[in-house]
Amino acid sequence: MLSRGAEDERQGIQSVEIAMTVVHALEQGPGPMSLKQVAEASGMASSKVHRYLVSLSRAGLVAQSPSTGRYDLGPAARRLGIEALRRMDDVEVVSDHLPALRDRTGHSVNLTVWGDHGPVVVRWHYGSHALPITIRLGAVMPLTTSSAGRVFLTHLPAALTEPVLRAEVESGTAPELGTAEIGRIKDEVRSSGVAVTANAMIPGVTSVASAVFTELTPLPLVVAIALPNRESGSGALEDVTRELLHTTAAACAELGARPPAV
Repeated sequence: MLSRGAEDERQGIQSVEIAMTVVHALEQGPGPMSLKQVAEASGMASSKVHRYLVSLSRAGLVAQSPSTGRYDLGPAARRLGIEALRRMDDVEVVSDHLPALRDRTGHSVNLTVWGDHGPVVVRWHYGSHALPITIRLGAVMPLTTSSAGRVFLTHLPAALTEPVLRAEVESGTAPELGTAEIGRIKDEVRSSGVAVTANAMIPGVTSVASAVFTELTPLPLVVAIALPNRESGSGALEDVTRELLHTTAAACAELGARPPAV
């Protein structure tokens, strides 16, 4: 049987939780909100919400416009948000999601970031299915023949990707693609939310990748799953893709960003 102290600790402080429901309603709202709108979004009576708004305003977490009477997040909330972002390491946040993704799918997962010469592998977790490759951390992935590269190609401005594309063609590490083919790749990634390649970079391997967006930087991070071709049939690739999109959406939310609608 729990002691009174342990029970209180487990239950927490209900009034604080209710107050944060009001703050969450403002955070999820389209902009400054009326008392009625906050009450509806919070699922509480206006009179009750008003008392919480008064206290939250005194703490600086909420501000009320003197001209419209509408409520919005206050200066203390903005300072907290900025400080939370300053302390957050986006690579580590996304990395924390990788082991669970590997365990759910059974396949190897990796994380790439944008570097001076293209996508750079910074995390790799091997799955239970053997791959005919060994990828070292720091390896640079090609833009057009890797799933991660295609995601960066889609979401980054041409000013960043075109010099890398030229260098890959000149070095012979990737074929030269026309404007129409590059446009097709980008349309496919935007419409589905993922890039899929099979035998493009490594024979016998299928890879699917998706972007993680963050408020910290305009450059996305990319999570990819690599699986043997023999494991990609009979709906398996669709299941892996679903798990990948679930993971990247969760990472986006944790980093304060929203993935683009597909």
